Amino acid sequence: MPWSFSASGMPLQDLVAGASVYFPPLFKAVILGFFIWLALHRLLRDWMYSGEIWHPTLLDLSLFALCVSLGLLILIMW
Repeated sequence: MPWSFSASGMPLQDLVAGASVYFPPLFKAVILGFFIWLALHRLLRDWMYSGEIWHPTLLDLSLFALCVSLGLLILIMW
């Protein structure tokens, strides 16, 4: 009886790169969210720091949290 190895049920099937470096889904969502945040932050930076927003750092942190959530949603839908 031939033995065939399938990695479909293995816990590290998500993404293994290099010499077995494991990137969990949350790490990938943070990286994807960071790049989304970079684009949005550049577009909204002048408006956020113009004095119209009470606390621009809190808005920036909230925007980052929303971008990470969007990154996780993109990874789930993909």
